[in-house]
Amino acid sequence: MSDQPRRPRKPGKPYRRPQKDPVRILAFEALRAVDERDAYANLVLPPLLRTARENSDFDARDAALATELVYGTLRRQGTYDAIIAECVDRPLREVDPPVLDVLSLGVHQLLGTRIPSHAAVSATVELARVVLGDGRAKFVNAVLRKVARDDLERWIGKVAPPYDDDPEDHLAVVHSHPRWVVSALWDSLGGSRAGIEELLAADNERPEVTLVARPGRATTEELLGEEAAVAGRWSPYAVRLTEGGEPGAVEAVREGRAGVQDEGSQLVALAVANAPLDGPDRRWLDGCAGPGGKAALLAALAAERGAFLLASEKQPHRAGLVARALAGNPGPYQVIAADGTRPGWRPGTFDRVLVDVPCTGLGALRRRPEARWRRRPEDLDGFAPLQRGLLRNALDAVRVGGIVGYATCSPHLAETRAVVADVLKQVPGAELVDARPLLPGVPELGEGPDVQLWPHLHGTDAMYLALIRRTG
Repeated sequence: MSDQPRRPRKPGKPYRRPQKDPVRILAFEALRAVDERDAYANLVLPPLLRTARENSDFDARDAALATELVYGTLRRQGTYDAIIAECVDRPLREVDPPVLDVLSLGVHQLLGTRIPSHAAVSATVELARVVLGDGRAKFVNAVLRKVARDDLERWIGKVAPPYDDDPEDHLAVVHSHPRWVVSALWDSLGGSRAGIEELLAADNERPEVTLVARPGRATTEELLGEEAAVAGRWSPYAVRLTEGGEPGAVEAVREGRAGVQDEGSQLVALAVANAPLDGPDRRWLDGCAGPGGKAALLAALAAERGAFLLASEKQPHRAGLVARALAGNPGPYQVIAADGTRPGWRPGTFDRVLVDVPCTGLGALRRRPEARWRRRPEDLDGFAPLQRGLLRNALDAVRVGGIVGYATCSPHLAETRAVVADVLKQVPGAELVDARPLLPGVPELGEGPDVQLWPHLHGTDAMYLALIRRTG
């Protein structure tokens, strides 16, 4: 061993423990849950926020920022992926998903918020140190510094193909939708570039919270007494919370006398309830009742008329949600767990039937932005037999002279008009009824007889409704 004294260590920066930012850590955890467990942000985020409030000094501003980071990142994921791909030296599929989530959070802060660039980079790198480690934090830092050199408009000019070369791919990158979804929405909407751009842009806006005053149990006047509450646009039972109000703070919602329900969903239920009938009006069926929003409105309307509602839902846990939504309804009703394609009721039993069938959910991308990345074109083939079977059995369940409402929260033609046309060819003694007069005051409802609502035209989810009368 040498007798020479050791050289003193060169002075350097002391190690600094990463600082934990509860807002960004929560946002990261929500994104990981969406990615790893196929969870939905609107189900994951509320319990995370509730726990954060209970265990720390997490306040309303923190909750608002966390919510914006999660939903903003998910909505613009396609655009941000294209930008990140320009700034890394490998295909995105080779970047670890947790790293990509941190990068996306950082890009959203840089390009989609008013957070200063230096603060966005610094906060995201600090998050990376906490959740990824120092080594990968350096990679995050390098990528974000490249992103920070340009604003969103310039980045889109670099990564989106020109519209004239490839219109659908251009719109897909600019408005952050998969190309196949852009194509499907454009086919259903028809019209010009301006219309599809307005629709895609509306999908990326944060929707207002809309409440429904359940008839006989609450009034819109009561709900309008809440802070930042304004009347709905089309439904007589709708009230909008315009500044991100918390529905759980509304007494009528806590008591089940009112609920959270998109105005398009309300309009569908009202149209089915108000369609003219030949003969009695005593027995109603909601054949796909989960999670219970339309069923609760139908039950309240039925109670006012002395009618009975049967709410049927295949999945037992969703049937439980329906039962909770209907609890306290004054009129006669029953909730059952049953398969609408193998019904437990006799043919011709009901006067009114609603089937809001399972679908791709492409009409609710404002509320569930992650669905656009999760769905695939082949999903349509999986839903098709179920949708047709549910409609056929609904027509079998209604009496002659009765009404069936076929509804989807998807505007895709394969889930709307194609289903109705196919079933009407197979079922004799059924005819379409013009649904447009049953949505009074609602503009731009097309040529009918069915109705397609749109986020950019009506401020609702893209609900579809066809009304069919049983004639024999």
